[in-house]
Amino acid sequence: QVQLVESGGGLVQTGGSLRLSCAASGSIFSMYAMGWYRQGPGKQRELVATITRGGAANYVDSVKGRFTISRDNAKNTMYLEMTSLKPEDTAVYYCNLRTLVHTVFYDYWGQGTPVTVSS
Repeated sequence: QVQLVESGGGLVQTGGSLRLSCAASGSIFSMYAMGWYRQGPGKQRELVATITRGGAANYVDSVKGRFTISRDNAKNTMYLEMTSLKPEDTAVYYCNLRTLVHTVFYDYWGQGTPVTVSS
C-alpha cells in the first residue's frame, strides 16, 4: 500500500505564491509517475502536472511558466511550486502516485489540500 499526505495549501492573494508538498510512504518502489491534480468548485478533477520516475515533467497549458513540479527522492516527497497565482487556480489539490506492477497501473491519492486565491 501507498500513503500520500499533502500539505501547504492555504489562502493567498492574486499574484502570490504557495508550495505544496506530498509525502509518500509505503510500497513506492514500483512508482511509475507522480502528479498533482485539482478540483475547483463545481468542476471535474483535472491534471495539473506530472513527473515521471526519470524526472520528466509535464504541465497543463494553464499553469505552464507559473507552476513547477519537483521531487526529492531522498525524502520521498513531491512538490508543486505555484507562483503568479490566479483566482481560477482556486481548488483542492490532490497528490497522485501511479505504480506499475506486472503491466497493471494502480493509482493512489492523497486527501487533498485546499488552495484559495483571492482577487
